[in-house]
Amino acid sequence: MKNIYLLLIIAMFTFVSCKNDNQESFDKPTNNEVTKKISGQELFEGEGNCIACHKPDQKIIGPSLQEIAKIYKEKNASIVLFLKEESDPIIDPSQYDIMKTNFAITKSMSDDQLKALEDYIYTFSK
Repeated sequence: MKNIYLLLIIAMFTFVSCKNDNQESFDKPTNNEVTKKISGQELFEGEGNCIACHKPDQKIIGPSLQEIAKIYKEKNASIVLFLKEESDPIIDPSQYDIMKTNFAITKSMSDDQLKALEDYIYTFSK
């Protein structure tokens, strides 16, 4: 009789401890929750609305992306810090007041989004 109880207890622990492969885990995101890679170009042209003032190869209201990429690389400066308003303007300080209105947008972006924007801008460096 003791052997039957022992076998039942072992079977119960085995059953409880075995994980069903289809069972969802609360620790890991499901496929639906996995975030897609953030596109700097999509942010630049969409949510950030940067394209309204910046063009790839010509100055409109703000400097061109080529000029931004060139100067920030030369000075080893951070576009991300500038967009967070944590560093001073280095390209055209006279346009800084115009850019200030856009900091509300860039400050609401995550670090990953700002890094994606920076990476996108650097694609225009020669």
